[in-house]
Amino acid sequence: MRYRSWIAGVTAVTAFTGCHGNHQVSRDSAASSVPSDSPADSLALTAAPGVEVWLTDARQAQDSAGNGCEERVLEIRRDGRRIPVPLLYTGSLPRLINDSTIEAPIWLHCRPGNLYRVNLHTGYPTRVQ
Repeated sequence: MRYRSWIAGVTAVTAFTGCHGNHQVSRDSAASSVPSDSPADSLALTAAPGVEVWLTDARQAQDSAGNGCEERVLEIRRDGRRIPVPLLYTGSLPRLINDSTIEAPIWLHCRPGNLYRVNLHTGYPTRVQ
């Protein structure tokens, strides 16, 4: 019994290292493996001078009836920096609250859910109570 588990372990290690040898992927080939149907970044709104909010990455979703939609991630661009808004996929445009805050609903399965306010300096979302 010990012999079999040792053989199984060696086989697993060999298979693992065989698959993960010295193979390196260049940036060019990695970029070409990204689906070409992903949408281009699009400007959602502008805030204070030099502050822009963009819709960037997307995911395809479906509602309970099987109707599809696209839910997108927000990104704040200011002072040459890109500040991603974590975990906030939305299917609608954000709304400007003031020079430092936007508001957007989080979407899941093509339906808007809780409303979040996002700090335009940090990108940190806070749920509106």
